[in-house]
Amino acid sequence: MASSFSPSESLELCYENVNGSCIKSAYSPGPRAILYLVLGLGAVLAVFGNLLVMIAILHFKQLHTPTNFLVASLACADFLVGVTVMPFSTVRSVESCWYFGESYCKFHTCFDTSFCFTSLFHLCCISIDRYIAVTDPLTYPTKFTVSVSGICIALSWFFSVTYSFSIFYTGANEEGIKELVVALTCVGGCQAPLNRNWVLLCFLLFFLPTVVMVFLYGRIFLVAKHQARKIESTANQAQASSESYKDRVAKRERKAAKTLGIAMAAFLVSWLPYIIDAVIDAYMNFITPPYVYEILVWCVYYNSAMNPLIYAFFYPWFRKAIKLIVSGKVFRGDSCTTNLFSEEVDVG
Repeated sequence: MASSFSPSESLELCYENVNGSCIKSAYSPGPRAILYLVLGLGAVLAVFGNLLVMIAILHFKQLHTPTNFLVASLACADFLVGVTVMPFSTVRSVESCWYFGESYCKFHTCFDTSFCFTSLFHLCCISIDRYIAVTDPLTYPTKFTVSVSGICIALSWFFSVTYSFSIFYTGANEEGIKELVVALTCVGGCQAPLNRNWVLLCFLLFFLPTVVMVFLYGRIFLVAKHQARKIESTANQAQASSESYKDRVAKRERKAAKTLGIAMAAFLVSWLPYIIDAVIDAYMNFITPPYVYEILVWCVYYNSAMNPLIYAFFYPWFRKAIKLIVSGKVFRGDSCTTNLFSEEVDVG
């Protein structure tokens, strides 16, 4: 299987009549079509999945909450990854060539880094929001207001955009590794290697939010488990419908564990291999084979496609909103006031 996806031995160039052209991957038609299909599917999911989330939250007034504004901004970042990054990366990954100009290569790299880190910071903010909501539900509405949510959104975008453009658009990422950059440069290429200092900062920007998320989601699970046991104990003491309480408690606990587990697993599986490889590359003169690097990058991209499924589509009220959007009922005059929770019991 692996050999069928490897480039053939016949040498092709990105630009046949240009000196110093990059070497083009010569895939046979079958593997090439499969690669375009798989990578293109990720872009489609990222665009339309996140677009539905944004429309749902912005249209339905019942969804205008601090938490959902964070989710909408997260969806915006992932949507922009699907629009400005993934389609061009699809061609680059399959063809091993960059056909979109040197100027957009810089912007593409800046967009890539900006939107991916924005997504990461939003996930961290959502974990903080959920932690406060679960551990201190009575004062949560006064602690995490729309204004606080707006500040989190603004800071997430500001730091991500500032970080990426200050590194890649200015060329600061190439300081100290000029010879390596010259060796890697060819016509039709779009590489942006990071020197050790910037890789270390990149690792910290990943590591710190990750630690926060793991800690807070761990605490959320423990608190939810403790609350579930208290409900079960109360039911036992009342000796009324104790079995139904137990069943609901067990179901709720499994649902919480499953949701948090999927969220954290998707995040770590998507990001951790890429970050580890980036650190190793910086200290071992970029030894990662190109096809391995592309796989790791696309794992990160696919996280943008998965976020709508994990943070939105898993919840029944979002599914109801999406049905109204797809069916065209949102164009009715009073659709924005639709009660999305009418058939829901647990909406937390």
